[in-house]
Amino acid sequence: MQTATNPAAASARRKMYDSRAFEAQFHTDAPLGALWGPEATRFALWAPTARSVSLSVYDSGAGGAPALTLEMARGARGVWQAELAGNWDGRYYDFAVTDSDGVTRATADPWARACGKDGGRSMVIDLRRTDPDGWAADAPPARAPEDIIWEVHVKDFSHDIHSGVPAALRGKYKALTLTGTTLDGDGAHPTCLDYLKDLGVNCVQLMPVFDYGSVPEDEPDAFNWGYDPVNYNVPDGSYATDCADGAVRIRELKEAVQALHKNGFRVIMDVVYNHTYRLDSWLWRCEPWYFYRQNPDGAPADGSGCGNDLASERSMCARYILESVLYWAEEYHMDGFRFDLMALLDTGLMERIRAELDRRWGKGEKILYGEPWSARGTPMHRGAKPAGKRALRAMDENIGAFCDATRDLVKGHILHAERPGFVNGGSARLSDLAAAVVGWAGAEGGRFAVRAPSQTINYLSSHDDWTLWDKLVITMDPARAYDRPDPAILRANRLAAAFCFGCQGRWFLLAGEEFGRTKQGLQNSFNASAGLNQLDWARAWAGPWRALTEYYKGLMALRGLLPGLCDKGLDARRRLLAAWRPGRLCAAFRLDNAAPGGGSRWDELLLVYNAGAQPRSLALPDGRWQVLADDESSTRWQEAAPALLTGRAEAPAAGALILGRVSI
Repeated sequence: MQTATNPAAASARRKMYDSRAFEAQFHTDAPLGALWGPEATRFALWAPTARSVSLSVYDSGAGGAPALTLEMARGARGVWQAELAGNWDGRYYDFAVTDSDGVTRATADPWARACGKDGGRSMVIDLRRTDPDGWAADAPPARAPEDIIWEVHVKDFSHDIHSGVPAALRGKYKALTLTGTTLDGDGAHPTCLDYLKDLGVNCVQLMPVFDYGSVPEDEPDAFNWGYDPVNYNVPDGSYATDCADGAVRIRELKEAVQALHKNGFRVIMDVVYNHTYRLDSWLWRCEPWYFYRQNPDGAPADGSGCGNDLASERSMCARYILESVLYWAEEYHMDGFRFDLMALLDTGLMERIRAELDRRWGKGEKILYGEPWSARGTPMHRGAKPAGKRALRAMDENIGAFCDATRDLVKGHILHAERPGFVNGGSARLSDLAAAVVGWAGAEGGRFAVRAPSQTINYLSSHDDWTLWDKLVITMDPARAYDRPDPAILRANRLAAAFCFGCQGRWFLLAGEEFGRTKQGLQNSFNASAGLNQLDWARAWAGPWRALTEYYKGLMALRGLLPGLCDKGLDARRRLLAAWRPGRLCAAFRLDNAAPGGGSRWDELLLVYNAGAQPRSLALPDGRWQVLADDESSTRWQEAAPALLTGRAEAPAAGALILGRVSI
């Protein structure tokens, strides 16, 4: 469909939509979408400037002539309505919207809760028939002392032929429900869900699972990360066992969430409310330009780098996004949300989302964080402020953000492949390392600054940019042998993990980071093959890689025992008692580790990170210090006869030394 228009007309629309008069006349809180009932279904579409709207109903989700077409009636505040008597559950529909210029566009329903193959037609759905057995009683596991988040793509999780998952379920929602899978079915090396249970993470962040447009749903070998929204309130069909029946994808995603809950994981949903797959979206076809920001010349804004930006500061767009988040939390029992390019949304909307989640589920119960940046600038209006880095200290302490400052400090800048960080040959200021340890809470300046560590998402790699392992190889191995378990690079990886472990805030990692996941040096794998993106389950169990996994595993188990690191409060940064350099490439940090009300096994922590090539001796504060972890093992704290140090200690070369002062 054509979305272009002349600059004068585009500018006129922008001014109209931004006016308070338009908002006063047309904002509505009336229910929208296909509102199913056993005796009738009511259809409601918001299209305030349309001349006319017609509804067509179909027997299938794609192809074929409509079984019924009727004109809709214009109601109050720009809502077009129609009601069909009888039970229309499972039937598909779309609209024809004639705009004020007389142009008619076919469109699916932006407010739809179900759709057919590839999302081209919406579907009437009785959602209760999509509920798995026991769904009403489904609940997340109790909140752990720390949230450790593992980011995974549904297809990556089980696409590998060695995953032990039956071929028909590889890359599907169903694979997230399976237990008992092992490497090549050998019965000895757990994969997928059983592997994850053993690892020690407690939150699974699913990369986009809403309906997106870049992958044909019936092509099993097609791959994309999925940051291309089409139907915001419908699961994508490419991960369903049947993409043609709109009910199947809904039921199978719910089954996946339910299984993750039963196995001890909270589920975080990656959401993309900053742009749509194309400007020519269902939102645009229903009300041209309203949901999109425009530059002064009338052209679409492009702060997303994807050709368009949603205008979150307009009231009906804000309503759409807020209701969508609440819908996923309510209907699919999602436990948190990660916002893509959060700086393209305005702070007012993010605060409303946070407040409404808190009102319904309790303060901070639903995790909320995002990327505090955008690809480019975007023209927000009416004084709206972007929810980016500069806004973090003014927002609710339970609106979090990815901390690129710690990421780049540890491994090197993501925009410069060969620029190293602290662990791989670079340098770092003690003040920056100390700021990272307290999650950049109270920090000044432009790198990163938050009110409290509850806002800080510490990470070393995510789906974006090079994996941690690939970045280390690029900076440390001239041959760039990504599949060689080089001992020096493994040491750097362990040191990086130990530093991230020792930072206040939440700990986030890319699935497979713990076994040196590689994408063979490809920085942006968004549309690369599934074979390159998939988790390599054989690698997960190969000797040196398994040892790396065990190191991560021990750190995860230890983290929850350390109040000094798990503290998310506004005063948590005051737990840092001292920071000093035992050597040029070595940094030490002493933290208060007392638990509220007492009961901590270690009343203080000493975190020592030595990136130098030689061991480094340092004087210990008074007391007996137990070795909790070092450069080789993260489970020294579990030993029956723990090593206790007094006076002095030696930080290993290119490694960490984590000590706890034994409580008296």
